[in-house]
Amino acid sequence: MSLVNFQVQTACFDPKQLLLALSQVIPAQTITNAIETTSSRERRQRRLPTYAIVTLVIAMSFWSSDSIIDVFKNLIHGLSSLQIPLGIRWQVPSSSSITEARQRTGAAVMTRLFQMVAKPLATILTPGAFLGELRIMAMDGTVMDVPDTEKNARVFGYPGSPKGTYPAFPKARLVFLIEAGTHLIIDAFITPYRIGERRSALKLLRSINSSMLLMWDRGLHSFKMVNAIFKQKGNFLGRLPVHAKFIVVKTFADGSYLSWIAPDGKSRKKGATRIPVRIIEYTIDENGTPKTYRLITNLMDTAKFSALMLAQEYHQRWEAENTLDELKIHLNGRKTHIRSKNPREVVQEIYGWLLAHYCLRSLIFQSATLKNISPLRLSFVGSLRVIRRAIPEFQRQINNQLDINTYYSWLIAEISDLEIPLRQHRSNPRVVKKARSKFKSKKRSHRNHGTPRQELSFQIVKQAS
Repeated sequence: MSLVNFQVQTACFDPKQLLLALSQVIPAQTITNAIETTSSRERRQRRLPTYAIVTLVIAMSFWSSDSIIDVFKNLIHGLSSLQIPLGIRWQVPSSSSITEARQRTGAAVMTRLFQMVAKPLATILTPGAFLGELRIMAMDGTVMDVPDTEKNARVFGYPGSPKGTYPAFPKARLVFLIEAGTHLIIDAFITPYRIGERRSALKLLRSINSSMLLMWDRGLHSFKMVNAIFKQKGNFLGRLPVHAKFIVVKTFADGSYLSWIAPDGKSRKKGATRIPVRIIEYTIDENGTPKTYRLITNLMDTAKFSALMLAQEYHQRWEAENTLDELKIHLNGRKTHIRSKNPREVVQEIYGWLLAHYCLRSLIFQSATLKNISPLRLSFVGSLRVIRRAIPEFQRQINNQLDINTYYSWLIAEISDLEIPLRQHRSNPRVVKKARSKFKSKKRSHRNHGTPRQELSFQIVKQAS
């Protein structure tokens, strides 16, 4: 069998055809509007226009373990396969060309696109999404390693480390707001490591309104958070840290009590006054040992929101942890989550990452709605595999007068088949099992100081007689 010689041509395609499989979540016009509003459009005709780079940055999360060249090949695979019968093979741009195009595109367009797309989708019929008429929201934060370059270190900074040791990577901090019943991330804020979660969490309150119930962990508790939500007429349910003390002003029939939260020093100087709150105390047996939990809320109607109900519903806050697991472990399984070596591209990549997660969770929500089940009952990892198969499949049908509704229905049906069993009622300790290494820790003095290659030399020690 003789091999066919292919004619190599520069990849030429309409970038709006790349993510047809996700067009119901991120329409082409929305991407175009984001490009226009941020003035990110290229000034002359290029092989890698801004639209193509936006889709590439989103696709980087679908194939997170692949190199940027392989991600690009996967993204255009359906279109390039149409050229095979014609004896044509597409040549993809080099990694340096892609990097230059990403630097030209910037981060503003990805930030704007996320703001335009991300929104809560659950309805009152979505299981676990509402408490009465209040949409359950959860807030949490995380940090992620970024490549150890001088620019990243200068902007994001290193975490602290024990005396005599040095941190391995700079870290970026991400605080995010999710819809608990669907795991949709609807808002996020990226900061350097040195800026704490509480300051970023205050920024995310811009997405909270009176129809929502916001849950947070004890690390985010502060007077400023409570005061900001009161000003927005929002509702909250948060866990209290051990050191926070509250006096009993009035005891309710369900065992909770009315109290006050006093302003901190800076807030008091600005004229802030104490705020009435409701405190709920309960105990949980952990391995035979009772442990006390305290919750703070502004839901004062004990008949509508009993202490037992709120204590049980607070478990929904852990959906933020599960969302984080999807984001950092399953969608992006890289050892170092971010691959970009410059700060602006780091922000660009993170928002592309968030958009990819939103697309997956949005499709899962639509599939679950058709089956009348919770969106959390459909496999996230399985849906990711379906999307990887669907992207080239949609592209191959362009010459066949693609009926987008037919293929979109197929996509939803594929995800609908991925139902998983109900969760088991169990809890696991928050511990990590790591293997010890016989090698010493890498320090800053070891960076970029590899041993140069040396010529071997031999010395005659003894001659044969």
